[in-house]
Amino acid sequence: MQNIVNQTDITQLIIKDKLFGIINEKIGSPPNWTRPQGFISLSRIILEQQVSLESANAHFLKLNEYVSEFTPEKINMTNDEEMRSCQISRQKTKYLRTLSNEILSGNLTLEDLPGLTQTEVKDKLTRIKGIGDWTADIYLMFCLHAKDIFPVGDIAVITTVRELCDLKTKEEIIRKSDDWKPHRSLATYYLWHYYLTKRNRNSPFQNLSI
Repeated sequence: MQNIVNQTDITQLIIKDKLFGIINEKIGSPPNWTRPQGFISLSRIILEQQVSLESANAHFLKLNEYVSEFTPEKINMTNDEEMRSCQISRQKTKYLRTLSNEILSGNLTLEDLPGLTQTEVKDKLTRIKGIGDWTADIYLMFCLHAKDIFPVGDIAVITTVRELCDLKTKEEIIRKSDDWKPHRSLATYYLWHYYLTKRNRNSPFQNLSI
């Protein structure tokens, strides 16, 4: 599976929009942020919803240390009090259990997702309670290396496009992202790279493997 960040795609994206050429010249190309496919990565992305990635990572590590093995079976065996002790909220506990049950029942087979289209993957994931567009988009990008995803629900991405392109509404931003097809995932990586570099922050996507 080809990584999102490669020189051929970078060249094509820069041709489409000189903005990425400017970013590339100033701070270089973004890292090839990636995560393994499967239940653990999808669970981590659920934990990252609407909180800082640093906090989500700390909560995941607590839970991962507590359970003997991070599997759907073990998550379902962990009761509410145990989940709270790992700083997992009641809502996200429900989401993790729902995902676990979908996998255990055979309604979702994560191993089948790489053979599907981006649209098919997103449809399968977002029908599960607790998995919305943002979660599905991040899984597609980081785990399946989908090349044409623009996660419009990502605050850092929207903030950066507004700043660099002087756009106000989400509708304007979505229309602008159409210019970057079929490399919107790469464009998103550049926007994250710019956002983090400007704020002197290390990548929150580093050191997330277990």
